[in-house]
Amino acid sequence: MLDVHPLERGPLARTVWQIGSMVGFAVVTGASAVKVLAGRRLNVRETYQQTWFLASVTLLPTLLVTIPLGVLIAVLVGSLAGQLGAQNYTGAVVGFVIVGQVAPLICALMIAGVGGSAICADLGARKIREEVDALEVMGIPSIDRLVVPRVLAAVVVTVLLDSLVMVVGVGSSMFVQTIVLGNSSGGFLQTLTQFSQPADFFVAAFKAAGFAVAASIIASYKGLTARGGPGGVGEAVNETVVLAFTMVFVINVVLSELYPVLIPGKGEY
Repeated sequence: MLDVHPLERGPLARTVWQIGSMVGFAVVTGASAVKVLAGRRLNVRETYQQTWFLASVTLLPTLLVTIPLGVLIAVLVGSLAGQLGAQNYTGAVVGFVIVGQVAPLICALMIAGVGGSAICADLGARKIREEVDALEVMGIPSIDRLVVPRVLAAVVVTVLLDSLVMVVGVGSSMFVQTIVLGNSSGGFLQTLTQFSQPADFFVAAFKAAGFAVAASIIASYKGLTARGGPGGVGEAVNETVVLAFTMVFVINVVLSELYPVLIPGKGEY
């Protein structure tokens, strides 16, 4: 049994080994990022290319999801507010839902599903072509050269997408509330600003960055540990999406529970 690879053992042993290995990989990646940034040895070209690539593959899907979702939220909130006689609070509810929850989650799902699968497939292909091993033989750490630029690119793209989703989501919701449902635009904006605070936007950006770090590290780990040729890469991509989605929702629950405890709400209903 000592000569058997952990991935070829039983399901429990395989799961425990992968969790420990992934945590270790995350720690090493964090240390490498600090070392690379402090030593000014970041591969700027690779980081720029990955940033542009992730932005190009996630921008359109993000917009296609945000616009109808913003309209749906506006219709549901407007209908419920009308039944309760609380039309003046639609801006506050829309702001809370889109800024606090929807925007970071949409960005996380895009970077985990679209961007993460692309990162995993790219690194997995490099792994089975032995390009990663060639870098290590030449004395170039694969984490410094390949993983850190992708993690940084994912963080930058996700935070920017988060801001875009906020603008588009709130804008589409306001359009439906004022044009379609006939509510007051002034009342919408008044309650939106009354019950929102700068901390809400900073926390949303922080959540988006955390989601990006988790998704990109999982994707990189799965890509660099892919085995079994093209079929193994495809399996690693599937596992990346599932694990990244799971981790995103776990992080979101933890941060959502901590936020109202650390930062009191603004305004009185």
